[in-house]
Amino acid sequence: MGQSCDTIRLYTAQSDVVLRVLERDGVCFSREEYVRGKYGESAPVFLTAYSWFVSRMENIVPRPRGAEFPYWAFGALYSVDRTGTGEALTLDVPLDQAVLFDLYDWNKVMQLRYIGENEREERSFQKELARCGLRETDVMLTKFHPQWKKRILESWERLFRHHDRIREGDMSGVGGVQAGLWQIRSEWIRRQRVPPPQ
Repeated sequence: MGQSCDTIRLYTAQSDVVLRVLERDGVCFSREEYVRGKYGESAPVFLTAYSWFVSRMENIVPRPRGAEFPYWAFGALYSVDRTGTGEALTLDVPLDQAVLFDLYDWNKVMQLRYIGENEREERSFQKELARCGLRETDVMLTKFHPQWKKRILESWERLFRHHDRIREGDMSGVGGVQAGLWQIRSEWIRRQRVPPPQ
C-alpha cells in the first residue's frame, strides 16, 4: 500500500453513475437511498452497520454537506469487489479524509458480530450467547435483548483501534486495510481504469 506523508493510496470500485457524477461535478457523495436500493431485502443488516459507522465516523472525519453514507476503499486492489463493475479507481486520498480500519473487523460489523480483543474472546462471547439460545443477528435486528445489543455495539468501537497506526504506515496486527470516505473527489483519482483480473 503506497502513500506519501499526507496521502494514502486506496482502491475502490464504483458504478458508471458515480464516474459520470465525478466527471460532471468533481465530487460525489453516497446516500442512504442508494444503499436501500442496492441491497433490497438485505438492507436492514447493511443499514444497521452503516448507520452505526456513520455516527462514529463523524468524530474522526467531519461530514461534508451532502454526504450521508460512506464510500468504501481498500489498501490492496485484490480486496476490491469488482462484481458487475469490471474496473476500479486508484485514489490518493488525503489522510485527514479517510477513516482507516482492519477489513476483517469491518466484516464482523457487517455480520452484526461481536469484535473481541482476540478470537478467544469472540468465541467465549458467542458461547455465552448460545447458552441463552441467541445469535448475534437476533440481538441486533430486534428490539429485544438490549443488554446483549449494548455489549455488541460497545465491542464495535474496536473497529477504530488501528486507525492512528495505519495513518502512520504501521500495518502490524492488521489483516487488510479498509477505509471509509465521505466523498470521492476527481483530484484523488490517479488511474481511472484498472483492468479486471484475468
